[in-house]
Amino acid sequence: MKTKKWARLGYDLLVDVAGGILVGIGIYNFAANAGFPLAGVSGISLIFYRLFGIPIGLMTMCLNIPIAIVCYKMLGRTFFLRSVKTLIITSLIMDHIVPLFPVYTGERILAAVCTGVFSGVGYALIFMNGTSTGGMDFVTLSVRKKKPHLSLGRIVFLFDVAVVCLGGFIFQDIDGTIYGIMIAYLLTFIIDKMMYGINAGKMTLIVTEKGGQMAEMIGQYGRGATLIKAEGSYSKQAKEVVMCACNNKQMFEIKTKVKQVDPSAFTIIMESNEVVGEGFRGA
Repeated sequence: MKTKKWARLGYDLLVDVAGGILVGIGIYNFAANAGFPLAGVSGISLIFYRLFGIPIGLMTMCLNIPIAIVCYKMLGRTFFLRSVKTLIITSLIMDHIVPLFPVYTGERILAAVCTGVFSGVGYALIFMNGTSTGGMDFVTLSVRKKKPHLSLGRIVFLFDVAVVCLGGFIFQDIDGTIYGIMIAYLLTFIIDKMMYGINAGKMTLIVTEKGGQMAEMIGQYGRGATLIKAEGSYSKQAKEVVMCACNNKQMFEIKTKVKQVDPSAFTIIMESNEVVGEGFRGA
């Protein structure tokens, strides 16, 4: 039991170090030198670094202290402690390890891409290990627990854009602001793809009177379907709901064929964050 515990601790530390190095390289070695305004607490820390020379990692920890105090009860002890450990490790790496690496001084567009890629992969490794780097992660999780009906994606996006625009305004850099927004989008895209899989796609519910034919059509694209018996609450007319999960390309092709099979069919398409592998064949 102790061996497993120590092995798990070693693995956690390895992930924190690897993730911290990647995030640090993205922020310090690419974004800071190129003068990009970034989103979140890291973006605010970067503003202080460029204005007053305060180390990014140190400023990140200082900004996270009040956030952590406010959000502690909402997050739970285990996740909170794991995140504090990750925050300390990544902050120390930011200030003492990544400055030893060469700083990129080339084209800003390449610096923006590298910032998004390195930081995105680093954050994804950390998130996939059941921890976080604090900041807006703490705020997001806390708001989710207290106000589950709110659109947190919009809240986070608006906050990120506000921080990026603030940095662009302070340093009077319109191009940098555009790059900063692009980095925020690229970073989020990479995190999603790493966490949820390249083949993540969509889930559809097709309300139809021709469930068998609809399932047969879906089968032509190598996907399976689940048929659910249903009834209209008002008309009391018997219906079938065809449920299918597939990747984005297959969903587009299926959608174009639905009306050919049943012109009166009603289709609902939802984003699916689960990996849609080739092995999925329906129930």
